[in-house]
Amino acid sequence: MKVFNTLSGRKEDFQPQGDEVKMYVCGVTPYDECHIGHAMSYIIFDVIRRYLKYRGYRVRHIQNVTDIDDKIIDRASARGISAKDLADGFTERFFEDMDALNIERVEEYPRATGEIDKIIEVIGGLIDKGYAYPAGGSVYFRVKSCSDYGKLSHRSLETMMSGGCAIERDKEHPMDFALWKAVKPGEPSWPSPWGEGRPGWHIECSAMSLKYLGETIDIHGGGQDLIFPHHENEIAQSECFTGRKPFVKYWLHNGMLVFGDEKMSKSLGNLVTIRQALADYGVDGLRIFVLSSHYRSPLTYSVETIAAAVRGAERLREAVASRHGGDAAAEIDLEAPHEQFVAAMDDDFNTARALAVMFDLARDINRAADSGADVTAAQSLLRELGGIIGLTFAAREQAALDAAPFRDLQAEISAAAPGLGLAAPESDEAAAYIDWLVTARATLRKQKQFATADEIRNRLDGLGVVLEDGPSGTVWKRK
Repeated sequence: MKVFNTLSGRKEDFQPQGDEVKMYVCGVTPYDECHIGHAMSYIIFDVIRRYLKYRGYRVRHIQNVTDIDDKIIDRASARGISAKDLADGFTERFFEDMDALNIERVEEYPRATGEIDKIIEVIGGLIDKGYAYPAGGSVYFRVKSCSDYGKLSHRSLETMMSGGCAIERDKEHPMDFALWKAVKPGEPSWPSPWGEGRPGWHIECSAMSLKYLGETIDIHGGGQDLIFPHHENEIAQSECFTGRKPFVKYWLHNGMLVFGDEKMSKSLGNLVTIRQALADYGVDGLRIFVLSSHYRSPLTYSVETIAAAVRGAERLREAVASRHGGDAAAEIDLEAPHEQFVAAMDDDFNTARALAVMFDLARDINRAADSGADVTAAQSLLRELGGIIGLTFAAREQAALDAAPFRDLQAEISAAAPGLGLAAPESDEAAAYIDWLVTARATLRKQKQFATADEIRNRLDGLGVVLEDGPSGTVWKRK
């Protein structure tokens, strides 16, 4: 495997410290609804995590929640609620969005406000070693004390300052950054050796990474907009605190989602929320939209490009549908697409090439099925590849469910709605009965028998199966 390391500016052989990959990805600041720019980044690192696990690595993945921040404080004040209540509410919405996107939960989601003790420990260590200094109740990092400051963004202090920086009275140097912020009237605060205050933005990620993953980690991820100053400052404070290099072996940064000529962001007011996008395009359509471009490239949002992704999701879904053709096995080379898929993903997680392999396989499946061949083996491979990149049409392969309750429900619905005209499945697998129930529900809705259709959804939910309705149909997955 090769990955592109932002630090070196080139592709490098992926050689983690052991068979467990330690991975940290910068998380959400919960002051508003998540938008599809967030979806882009978290889908990308979800796929990277999934693929590493597929390649046999154990992955320990940490993702922070910045639950105290200027924007949270300002938004909470405007709404007349506490910063904690605002952050807790949007954090819960964030998890709901991630689940809806079929993003796997990571091992830990530490919150900044829950890591104050570790943050204070790291700041104290930096002061003791001369890398930081208290001033006016705050604490600042001395950038000039770090000889290689700027190595991630490949910029010198002079270049950084030429872009303009805030002049603050208590700083020794204009580029020094806050590790601890002195309390202001009406803001949440915590006690510290330097007075009441709250952590700066950058220090929380260093403290969490050190606490949960150790002094050196394998992968640190985030958007390209975080390279400077956030990740640059993380390197400086982490390596100065521990005295150990590197803090991170491989820095991976995804490109930005753009809306016309601008980055999509809350501050610009041009965002499309994840919930809106899921309602319009479905989870697989949204994931294919993101994965159709290499993760380091910018991704342009448009209705046309997402519509094309939705059509692509439908083509893949149709290819793994239940029609298998005749008894003779299809003459489809299954080894080549698998090797091509792995080769694409091994080359810096090139999901665009990997998806092209999947679409070629789907085309071969449809041609073989149309000619009367049995395409079961090829469908299984397509589901396997889809599962690696988190597409929900593969969920039936992942679900180990007892068929009996679904068979009983199928028989019950057949008796209650004899006009469905659907033949009962002959398979002994739960997936076949769930597919039947999904089709039956769609038929009932067309017949305006909504009560019975809702009963199917509710009963499936009780059996651990979630239905997701999208513009290209309904897909199911296990809870």
